[in-house]
Amino acid sequence: MKDIGSLDMAGQFHGSLLGMILDAGLMVKFVLLILLVLSIVSWTIIFLKFRYYRKIRSENDAFESDYQRSSKLSEVLPAAKKYPSSTTAEVFRVGYSELTKMNRSTKDAPRGEDISLSSLDNVQRALNRASNTEMTKLESTLGFLATTGSASPFIGLFGTVWGIMETFQSIGARGSATLAVVAPGISEALIATAAGLAAAIPAVIFYNYFLNKSKTMVQEMDNFADEFLNIVERYLIRK
Repeated sequence: MKDIGSLDMAGQFHGSLLGMILDAGLMVKFVLLILLVLSIVSWTIIFLKFRYYRKIRSENDAFESDYQRSSKLSEVLPAAKKYPSSTTAEVFRVGYSELTKMNRSTKDAPRGEDISLSSLDNVQRALNRASNTEMTKLESTLGFLATTGSASPFIGLFGTVWGIMETFQSIGARGSATLAVVAPGISEALIATAAGLAAAIPAVIFYNYFLNKSKTMVQEMDNFADEFLNIVERYLIRK
């Protein structure tokens, strides 16, 4: 008696995964190709983002160490320039640049004119702008992971439904509904669902992972910006 696992609609069902993919219909193959592309792009983003976030964390820690050891803001600037990937260092560079412009404006202002409040607002806006820019960089391409995670299961389900439809059409044409006839087509169709889940699960996991990392870094930037503003405010009060 012939093994059912070796039968298909034509009597030659290959039990291996590759064999089932090759025996699948054209639409199922197209769906699998789409899911493969989504998966490859997702894993590329995951790998690059992981390296990027790790580098930012390393440089943030190094900059924080240099910042704590410095007694003046002017001493921090050379250290900040050493860490181009650091988010907090970028916030400091933008804030210090605005503070320098404020000092020039103060020196050039008419005698007795109070520009302290407006200058402090300018520094705050510059810090907020820098923080928002860095947040945009941190969360760039994460939208693709979110889209892959939400859309891939439905794309896979579409391939499965289409494959099952083709299977039942073949059953109707053959006039036979034995297990040996039904099982191969159903198995080939279900590969699309499995592929959809395989693409979606890592995308969802790492999307949430990177989003939490991004929120932590944004909070660190906001805290640093508040501390920087406090230093500037004390400087203006002393003036």
